[in-house]
Amino acid sequence: MKKVFNPPSVRRPFGHYNHGLLVPPGASILVTSGQLGIRPDDTIPPDVTGQAELCFEAIKAILEEAEMTFADVIRISGFVTRREDFPAYMAVRDLYTLDPKPVSTLLVVGGFTRPEFLVEVEVTAAKVV
Repeated sequence: MKKVFNPPSVRRPFGHYNHGLLVPPGASILVTSGQLGIRPDDTIPPDVTGQAELCFEAIKAILEEAEMTFADVIRISGFVTRREDFPAYMAVRDLYTLDPKPVSTLLVVGGFTRPEFLVEVEVTAAKVV
């Protein structure tokens, strides 16, 4: 069982995440590469919501192949190219995260490998076997 850490001496999280999670010994760890909002046919939605949904669906598929779910995700790192896309990205992220909420970092970056990419997401998951 993962243990949650949100000390009273630290400002509570801004959203649906925790400040810290402790994974017990013996857990299997899965780390994903950053997933972009691109379909298998190479089409890319024009908005951050559509791209974020594709990112999280790709992560869901990777988790399933590893016999894990979003309940096993302990860390999410999100990257967006525009500050105004924070709320849309976070709304999608919150649809996928399960309890205990993972730790989460969101950064505004200058861009990705192609200018049409607006968001990239990577996760770390841990499951006690």
